[in-house]
This record gives sequence, structure tokens and C-alpha cells, in this order.
Amino acid sequence: MTTARDRPPEEAAEDTSFARGLRVFLTIADRGEVRADELSSLLDTPLSTIYRYLRTLTEFGFVDRQEGGYRVGPRLHVLGAGPTVSAEELIRAADPVLADLTTETGETSFISRRVGLGALCLAQHPSSHPLRVAVEAGTTASLTLGAVAQVLLAYAPEEIQDAALAEVADAEPMRRRLAAIVEAGCADDDGASFPGAVTVAIPVLRDDGIIAAIALAAPTDRATRRWVPGARRALRDAAMAIETSLRSQGPS
Repeated sequence: MTTARDRPPEEAAEDTSFARGLRVFLTIADRGEVRADELSSLLDTPLSTIYRYLRTLTEFGFVDRQEGGYRVGPRLHVLGAGPTVSAEELIRAADPVLADLTTETGETSFISRRVGLGALCLAQHPSSHPLRVAVEAGTTASLTLGAVAQVLLAYAPEEIQDAALAEVADAEPMRRRLAAIVEAGCADDDGASFPGAVTVAIPVLRDDGIIAAIALAAPTDRATRRWVPGARRALRDAAMAIETSLRSQGPS
């Protein structure tokens, strides 16, 4: 049994290209405004490739061209940008916490944040077990699919929820699910995020809203009924540690 999704080479290549495009977008979001040549240098990517990504992002409204460079576009303002914590700050605060979380539980830990109507994985610390869940940084999922994405959606503004659920045939059960997640302060799933694995997720919160979701994922044979409550407790402690670290960094 494997919990990683086997993909043909052509799909893996598409994922790589998509991840690079997301890195372009996240760099713009983190820096507020940046020139194309700066993006090329920061991401060690040819300028012609950077312009190709920028053209696509601009066409879809995710990026807006200004006199001095590029900034987050109008579509992201409509979809709600959320708290102003950069990906760099979030990864810096979360990385040591995730490392401790994986050491403590023995399972893969990761952190994701919402970008538009998707859940984007920023970083992971994989389990040392031969059979483990693998979550590549830069991969995305629908906001309605799995515990991590649903935590991000449950705490998102109402207009984000409406936009995400517009594609769901029967949205009412999902709305009830989101309300239950907020009430419980956590979510879990068995196989929805990763086939053959259980995933438990907790929000990372700040006064101005949700920042991210952190999660643990384990193969079903190790994710026993006793494991799930323990994973929730460990995640809550980890979320508090990340929140405290971000407060100590000061305003973005």
C-alpha cells in the first residue's frame, strides 16, 4: 500500500510548472510589488519564463501590472486576501514547530494556507517510516476536499465560502460540515486527502483571521482511534506555538 499518489511523468511535469507559477505569485504577494527582473533573480528563473507566468497570472486577474512592477491583482482582492502574513514569515515560524511535531508523533506534518479558492501546501516534515504520507510543497487542493482545505474554508470569509461552494452540487451538507469544524476547532478525514491515510487538521489563527492550517497525516493502520485524539492535542499545541512565534515577529 502507498499513500503517495502515483502520477505519470507528464502530470509530474505539469505539477512542476504549476508550482513554479505559484512561487512567482507568492513572491509578488510577499513583497507587495516587485519587478520582473527581480523575480527572475529571486527565483533563479529565466526572465522569459517569468514573463510567461506573469502574462498568465495577469490574464486571470491574480496579478496586476504597475509602472514599477507587479502586485497582487483585483481578483485576489475580491476573493479576500486574509491576514497579512507572508509565506516566508509563516514558513519561518512553522518549520521548527513542524519538525518537533513529526518527531513527537512519528508522522508527516505540514502547513497549508488559502490562496484564492485553493489550499496551497507551504512546507512539510515527512515521517521517517518507510510507509508514509508525502505532501510536496507547492501542491494545491480544492477548498472543499479534505480536512486541511475544509479548515481553511470553514474559517474563511462568507464570500469565499459562497464562491467555493458554488461548484458543489448540494452545498448544504458542506455548510453544516464547515459549521461543525468551527465548533470543534478541528477536522479530520479518512482517505479524502490521501488514499489509505487519516488526516487531522487544526487552524492557525490571529486576531484578523485564519493564517493557515497545520495537519498530521498517517497511514490508516497507524492512525488508530487512540492516535486521532493525540494528534489533535499535539496539533493544538503546535498551532499555539506558531501563533506565539508570529506575534514575536511583530506586524508584517
